[in-house]
Amino acid sequence: MGLVDVLRREFSFIEGNYRILVISWIIMDLAFEMPAPNFQYYVEALDGTDMALGLIGLANFLAMAAVAFPGGYLTDKYGRRWLITTMTFGMALSWLFFALAPTWHFILLGSIVSSLCLIYQPALFAMVQDSLPPERRGMGSSIIMLIHGTFNTPGPIIAGFLLLQFGLITSMRIIYLIMTALFLTAAVWRLRLKETITNGEPIRFRYFISSYPKAIKESFKVWKVVPRSMFWLFVIQSLIMLGMSLTNVINALYARDVLLIPTEQWWLVFIPLLLTIVVASIPIGKMVDRIGRKIPLATGLIIFGVATWIFMTGNFFRIMISMCLFAIGQLLVMSSVMALATDLVPPKNRGKVVGFRNFVGYIVMGFGMLLGNYLYVSSIPQLPFYVTLGLIAIAFPIVLFLIHEPEKRVDEHK
Repeated sequence: MGLVDVLRREFSFIEGNYRILVISWIIMDLAFEMPAPNFQYYVEALDGTDMALGLIGLANFLAMAAVAFPGGYLTDKYGRRWLITTMTFGMALSWLFFALAPTWHFILLGSIVSSLCLIYQPALFAMVQDSLPPERRGMGSSIIMLIHGTFNTPGPIIAGFLLLQFGLITSMRIIYLIMTALFLTAAVWRLRLKETITNGEPIRFRYFISSYPKAIKESFKVWKVVPRSMFWLFVIQSLIMLGMSLTNVINALYARDVLLIPTEQWWLVFIPLLLTIVVASIPIGKMVDRIGRKIPLATGLIIFGVATWIFMTGNFFRIMISMCLFAIGQLLVMSSVMALATDLVPPKNRGKVVGFRNFVGYIVMGFGMLLGNYLYVSSIPQLPFYVTLGLIAIAFPIVLFLIHEPEKRVDEHK
């Protein structure tokens, strides 16, 4: 069997809606990581001092939380396609707030608008899950990470080049205009998607408000019928989200002010992060499919902890190493969590579970960013990292003793 035949067999599941989504992610990811290296500096330059980053993070995730319940409910009741296509257009236009912002308050407003458009996230995850065969769920999750890593990789390099050529503010405005154009292109491409819920009702705007109370009720009630391990998996995700938000909100400032990494060099540390995702995505996905979900999940938590410690105490070279470890830990955790959640939850309840999980996770991350920013400016700057290490220490025994893989995966014998 030749190499072409092997590749065709390994990746034959990339078809239909999954292939359309993959291509749309490729388009969006070409620019998605461009603003990341210098975002914290951009907010500072627009008079965003002290708690501005924390307030932007809080508003961002509270807006995402506000649409998590109706997003999951509408996904399961009315279908996936309408939400995905419409809100992708909204996301594209929201980047104009960032591109044209005269002060940091417009960044705050743009974050709220873009986050509200993420009401389509449960529909997006549900459509991916609907489109993947059970034996390819780990691989399917890792391919998504591979795409993000591969096509995000040029972003920090381009951001660094634009920074050196045009300065901080002009370069960030150019980047957000590029993002607007690419997201609009992806939105047009997603019009090709086909609905996967055959008995869904036609959706109307009034459902966004009228369905909210019932969406909350249904999203809470779903935990009575899903396995207990799914609840503990949700707890693990919440702890990880809180830990990441505590440090991600101030990592660029910490690197500049505590570790003395020059602003002009910070974008370089994103390159090993993204390259590691490219190299490790497929092997880790295959490992999750072959040996199960629990061992990779526990291993990923350990690697997260090591990476956090190295970053906190590092220099430029050690930060590079920590970024590689963050990538590996992220791949292990995300691939395992997504595959295990799909194994445990039947299709009719996936949207509601994702909606509930996102609601709580976004609130946790929003207040985590506010707390991380507060601890950084009001206490010792290392405190957000110490708290993160404590959260990882709590999560690890939960994985070992309270999460169990099912004997038969949902849809496995369908």
